[in-house]
Amino acid sequence: MTSTVLHLGLGAFHRAHQLATMQDLHDAGDTRWAYVSGNIRPDPLDPAVILRSQECAYTLETVSPAGERTWRRITSLRDALPWTPGLGELLAVGAEASTRIVSFTVTEAGYQLDSEGRLDAAAGEVQKAVADAQAGRAGGSIYSVLAAILRLRRDRNAGPITLLCCDNLRHNGRRVQRAFADFLALAGDAELAAWTAANTSFPNTMVDRITPVATPALQERVRAATGREDLAAVGAESYLQWVLEDDFRNGRPAWENVGAQLVQAVEPYEEAKIRVLNASHSAIAWAGSLAGYRFIDEALRDTRIRALAHAWITDAVFDCLRPSPIDLEAYRDSILERFASVSNRDTVERVLADSFSKLPGFVVPTIRERIRRSLPLDSAAVLPALFLQVLLRWHAGRLEVHYRDQAYDAAVAGAICAAGDPVAVFCDQPLLWGELAGDMRLEQAVRAAMDAATAMAKDASVQS
Repeated sequence: MTSTVLHLGLGAFHRAHQLATMQDLHDAGDTRWAYVSGNIRPDPLDPAVILRSQECAYTLETVSPAGERTWRRITSLRDALPWTPGLGELLAVGAEASTRIVSFTVTEAGYQLDSEGRLDAAAGEVQKAVADAQAGRAGGSIYSVLAAILRLRRDRNAGPITLLCCDNLRHNGRRVQRAFADFLALAGDAELAAWTAANTSFPNTMVDRITPVATPALQERVRAATGREDLAAVGAESYLQWVLEDDFRNGRPAWENVGAQLVQAVEPYEEAKIRVLNASHSAIAWAGSLAGYRFIDEALRDTRIRALAHAWITDAVFDCLRPSPIDLEAYRDSILERFASVSNRDTVERVLADSFSKLPGFVVPTIRERIRRSLPLDSAAVLPALFLQVLLRWHAGRLEVHYRDQAYDAAVAGAICAAGDPVAVFCDQPLLWGELAGDMRLEQAVRAAMDAATAMAKDASVQS
């Protein structure tokens, strides 16, 4: 009997990463596991509907930094679950004894964490999710949906299960485990909390594969290469990394046989990826949006932007990662090569999204550590200065790309942008800085970096 991984979040990244890795196993002759996937929120372009019309198969196009393209048929998705009110079909799959893992990609902002990495009990999304859980509804939050799955699973005696976060959160398994415990406490469900503690695990993971937004040009290339009309085709870079803590409660696929790294501690790989790749990716997007670029590779060909990304990695991050099992210089160079690839174009707009969670998630830990160790902040402070300039230009209607942010706090942003001294107000926000909020060393460093950030703007019209 085939075992199931139920995945919540049927987006392009899931199709390019987890489903591609499972396809590697199937191609190697190991078909003991398969995915069933669906979204937990309504989507007018629900990919599950399209996928079901294609027998849940689709094409993955990969592109190397040198521009070599390959096309591959992905059939490791056994079923795609269209969104329905109540998520009845999805909950039923989660409660099957053959479902041994529930994995999820809901973006960093979808976890509703505060500046300390705990569940933000005051957030409207969290309060609504608590009300849904108390009423026995699945709702649309990762927490209320997990609660509904686990409650049904407990009632049907379906056995233990692994809950696998695949989003770019530092210590993602532990954070989600703690946040889910906080959520159940808010919901007053001590019985489910006890069952969860005894029957689940939340391994830490690290995922990496650049997956640009699909375009009509991608579909045209797929049609030319395969002869198929594929409305669910996705594109990604050829590089793929998946590091998983080997802590699974009820079995798992043999992912280590197809290149995944099953380790006892994910942290060294996770820290390198988040601080080097994710933070520099955001830095390039912030600088690129100011300079008027549409694509990440275009921005990185601007010598000013490449220099600030290189300086962030080399001068700000490396001190905070050593000693490391990773060749950090080689890792840095490979990342910049991937970002610079013309063949695998990623948009500035996509990477810019959710910056309110990316600054504290990707950048602040390095700044915090450098302050704690009394290390210089010159190369580090440029990144928050760039984000502040993006925020100021967005509020002034002078940013040329659309900025979407699930974690956006209108009151915080409004206070910053209306202030006579936006740097001071920006650096005093616990939402962004946690315990660093109000630290004069931080404020002085960001203030000193503002000229460079202002100069990056296409018209340099927004001043600090």
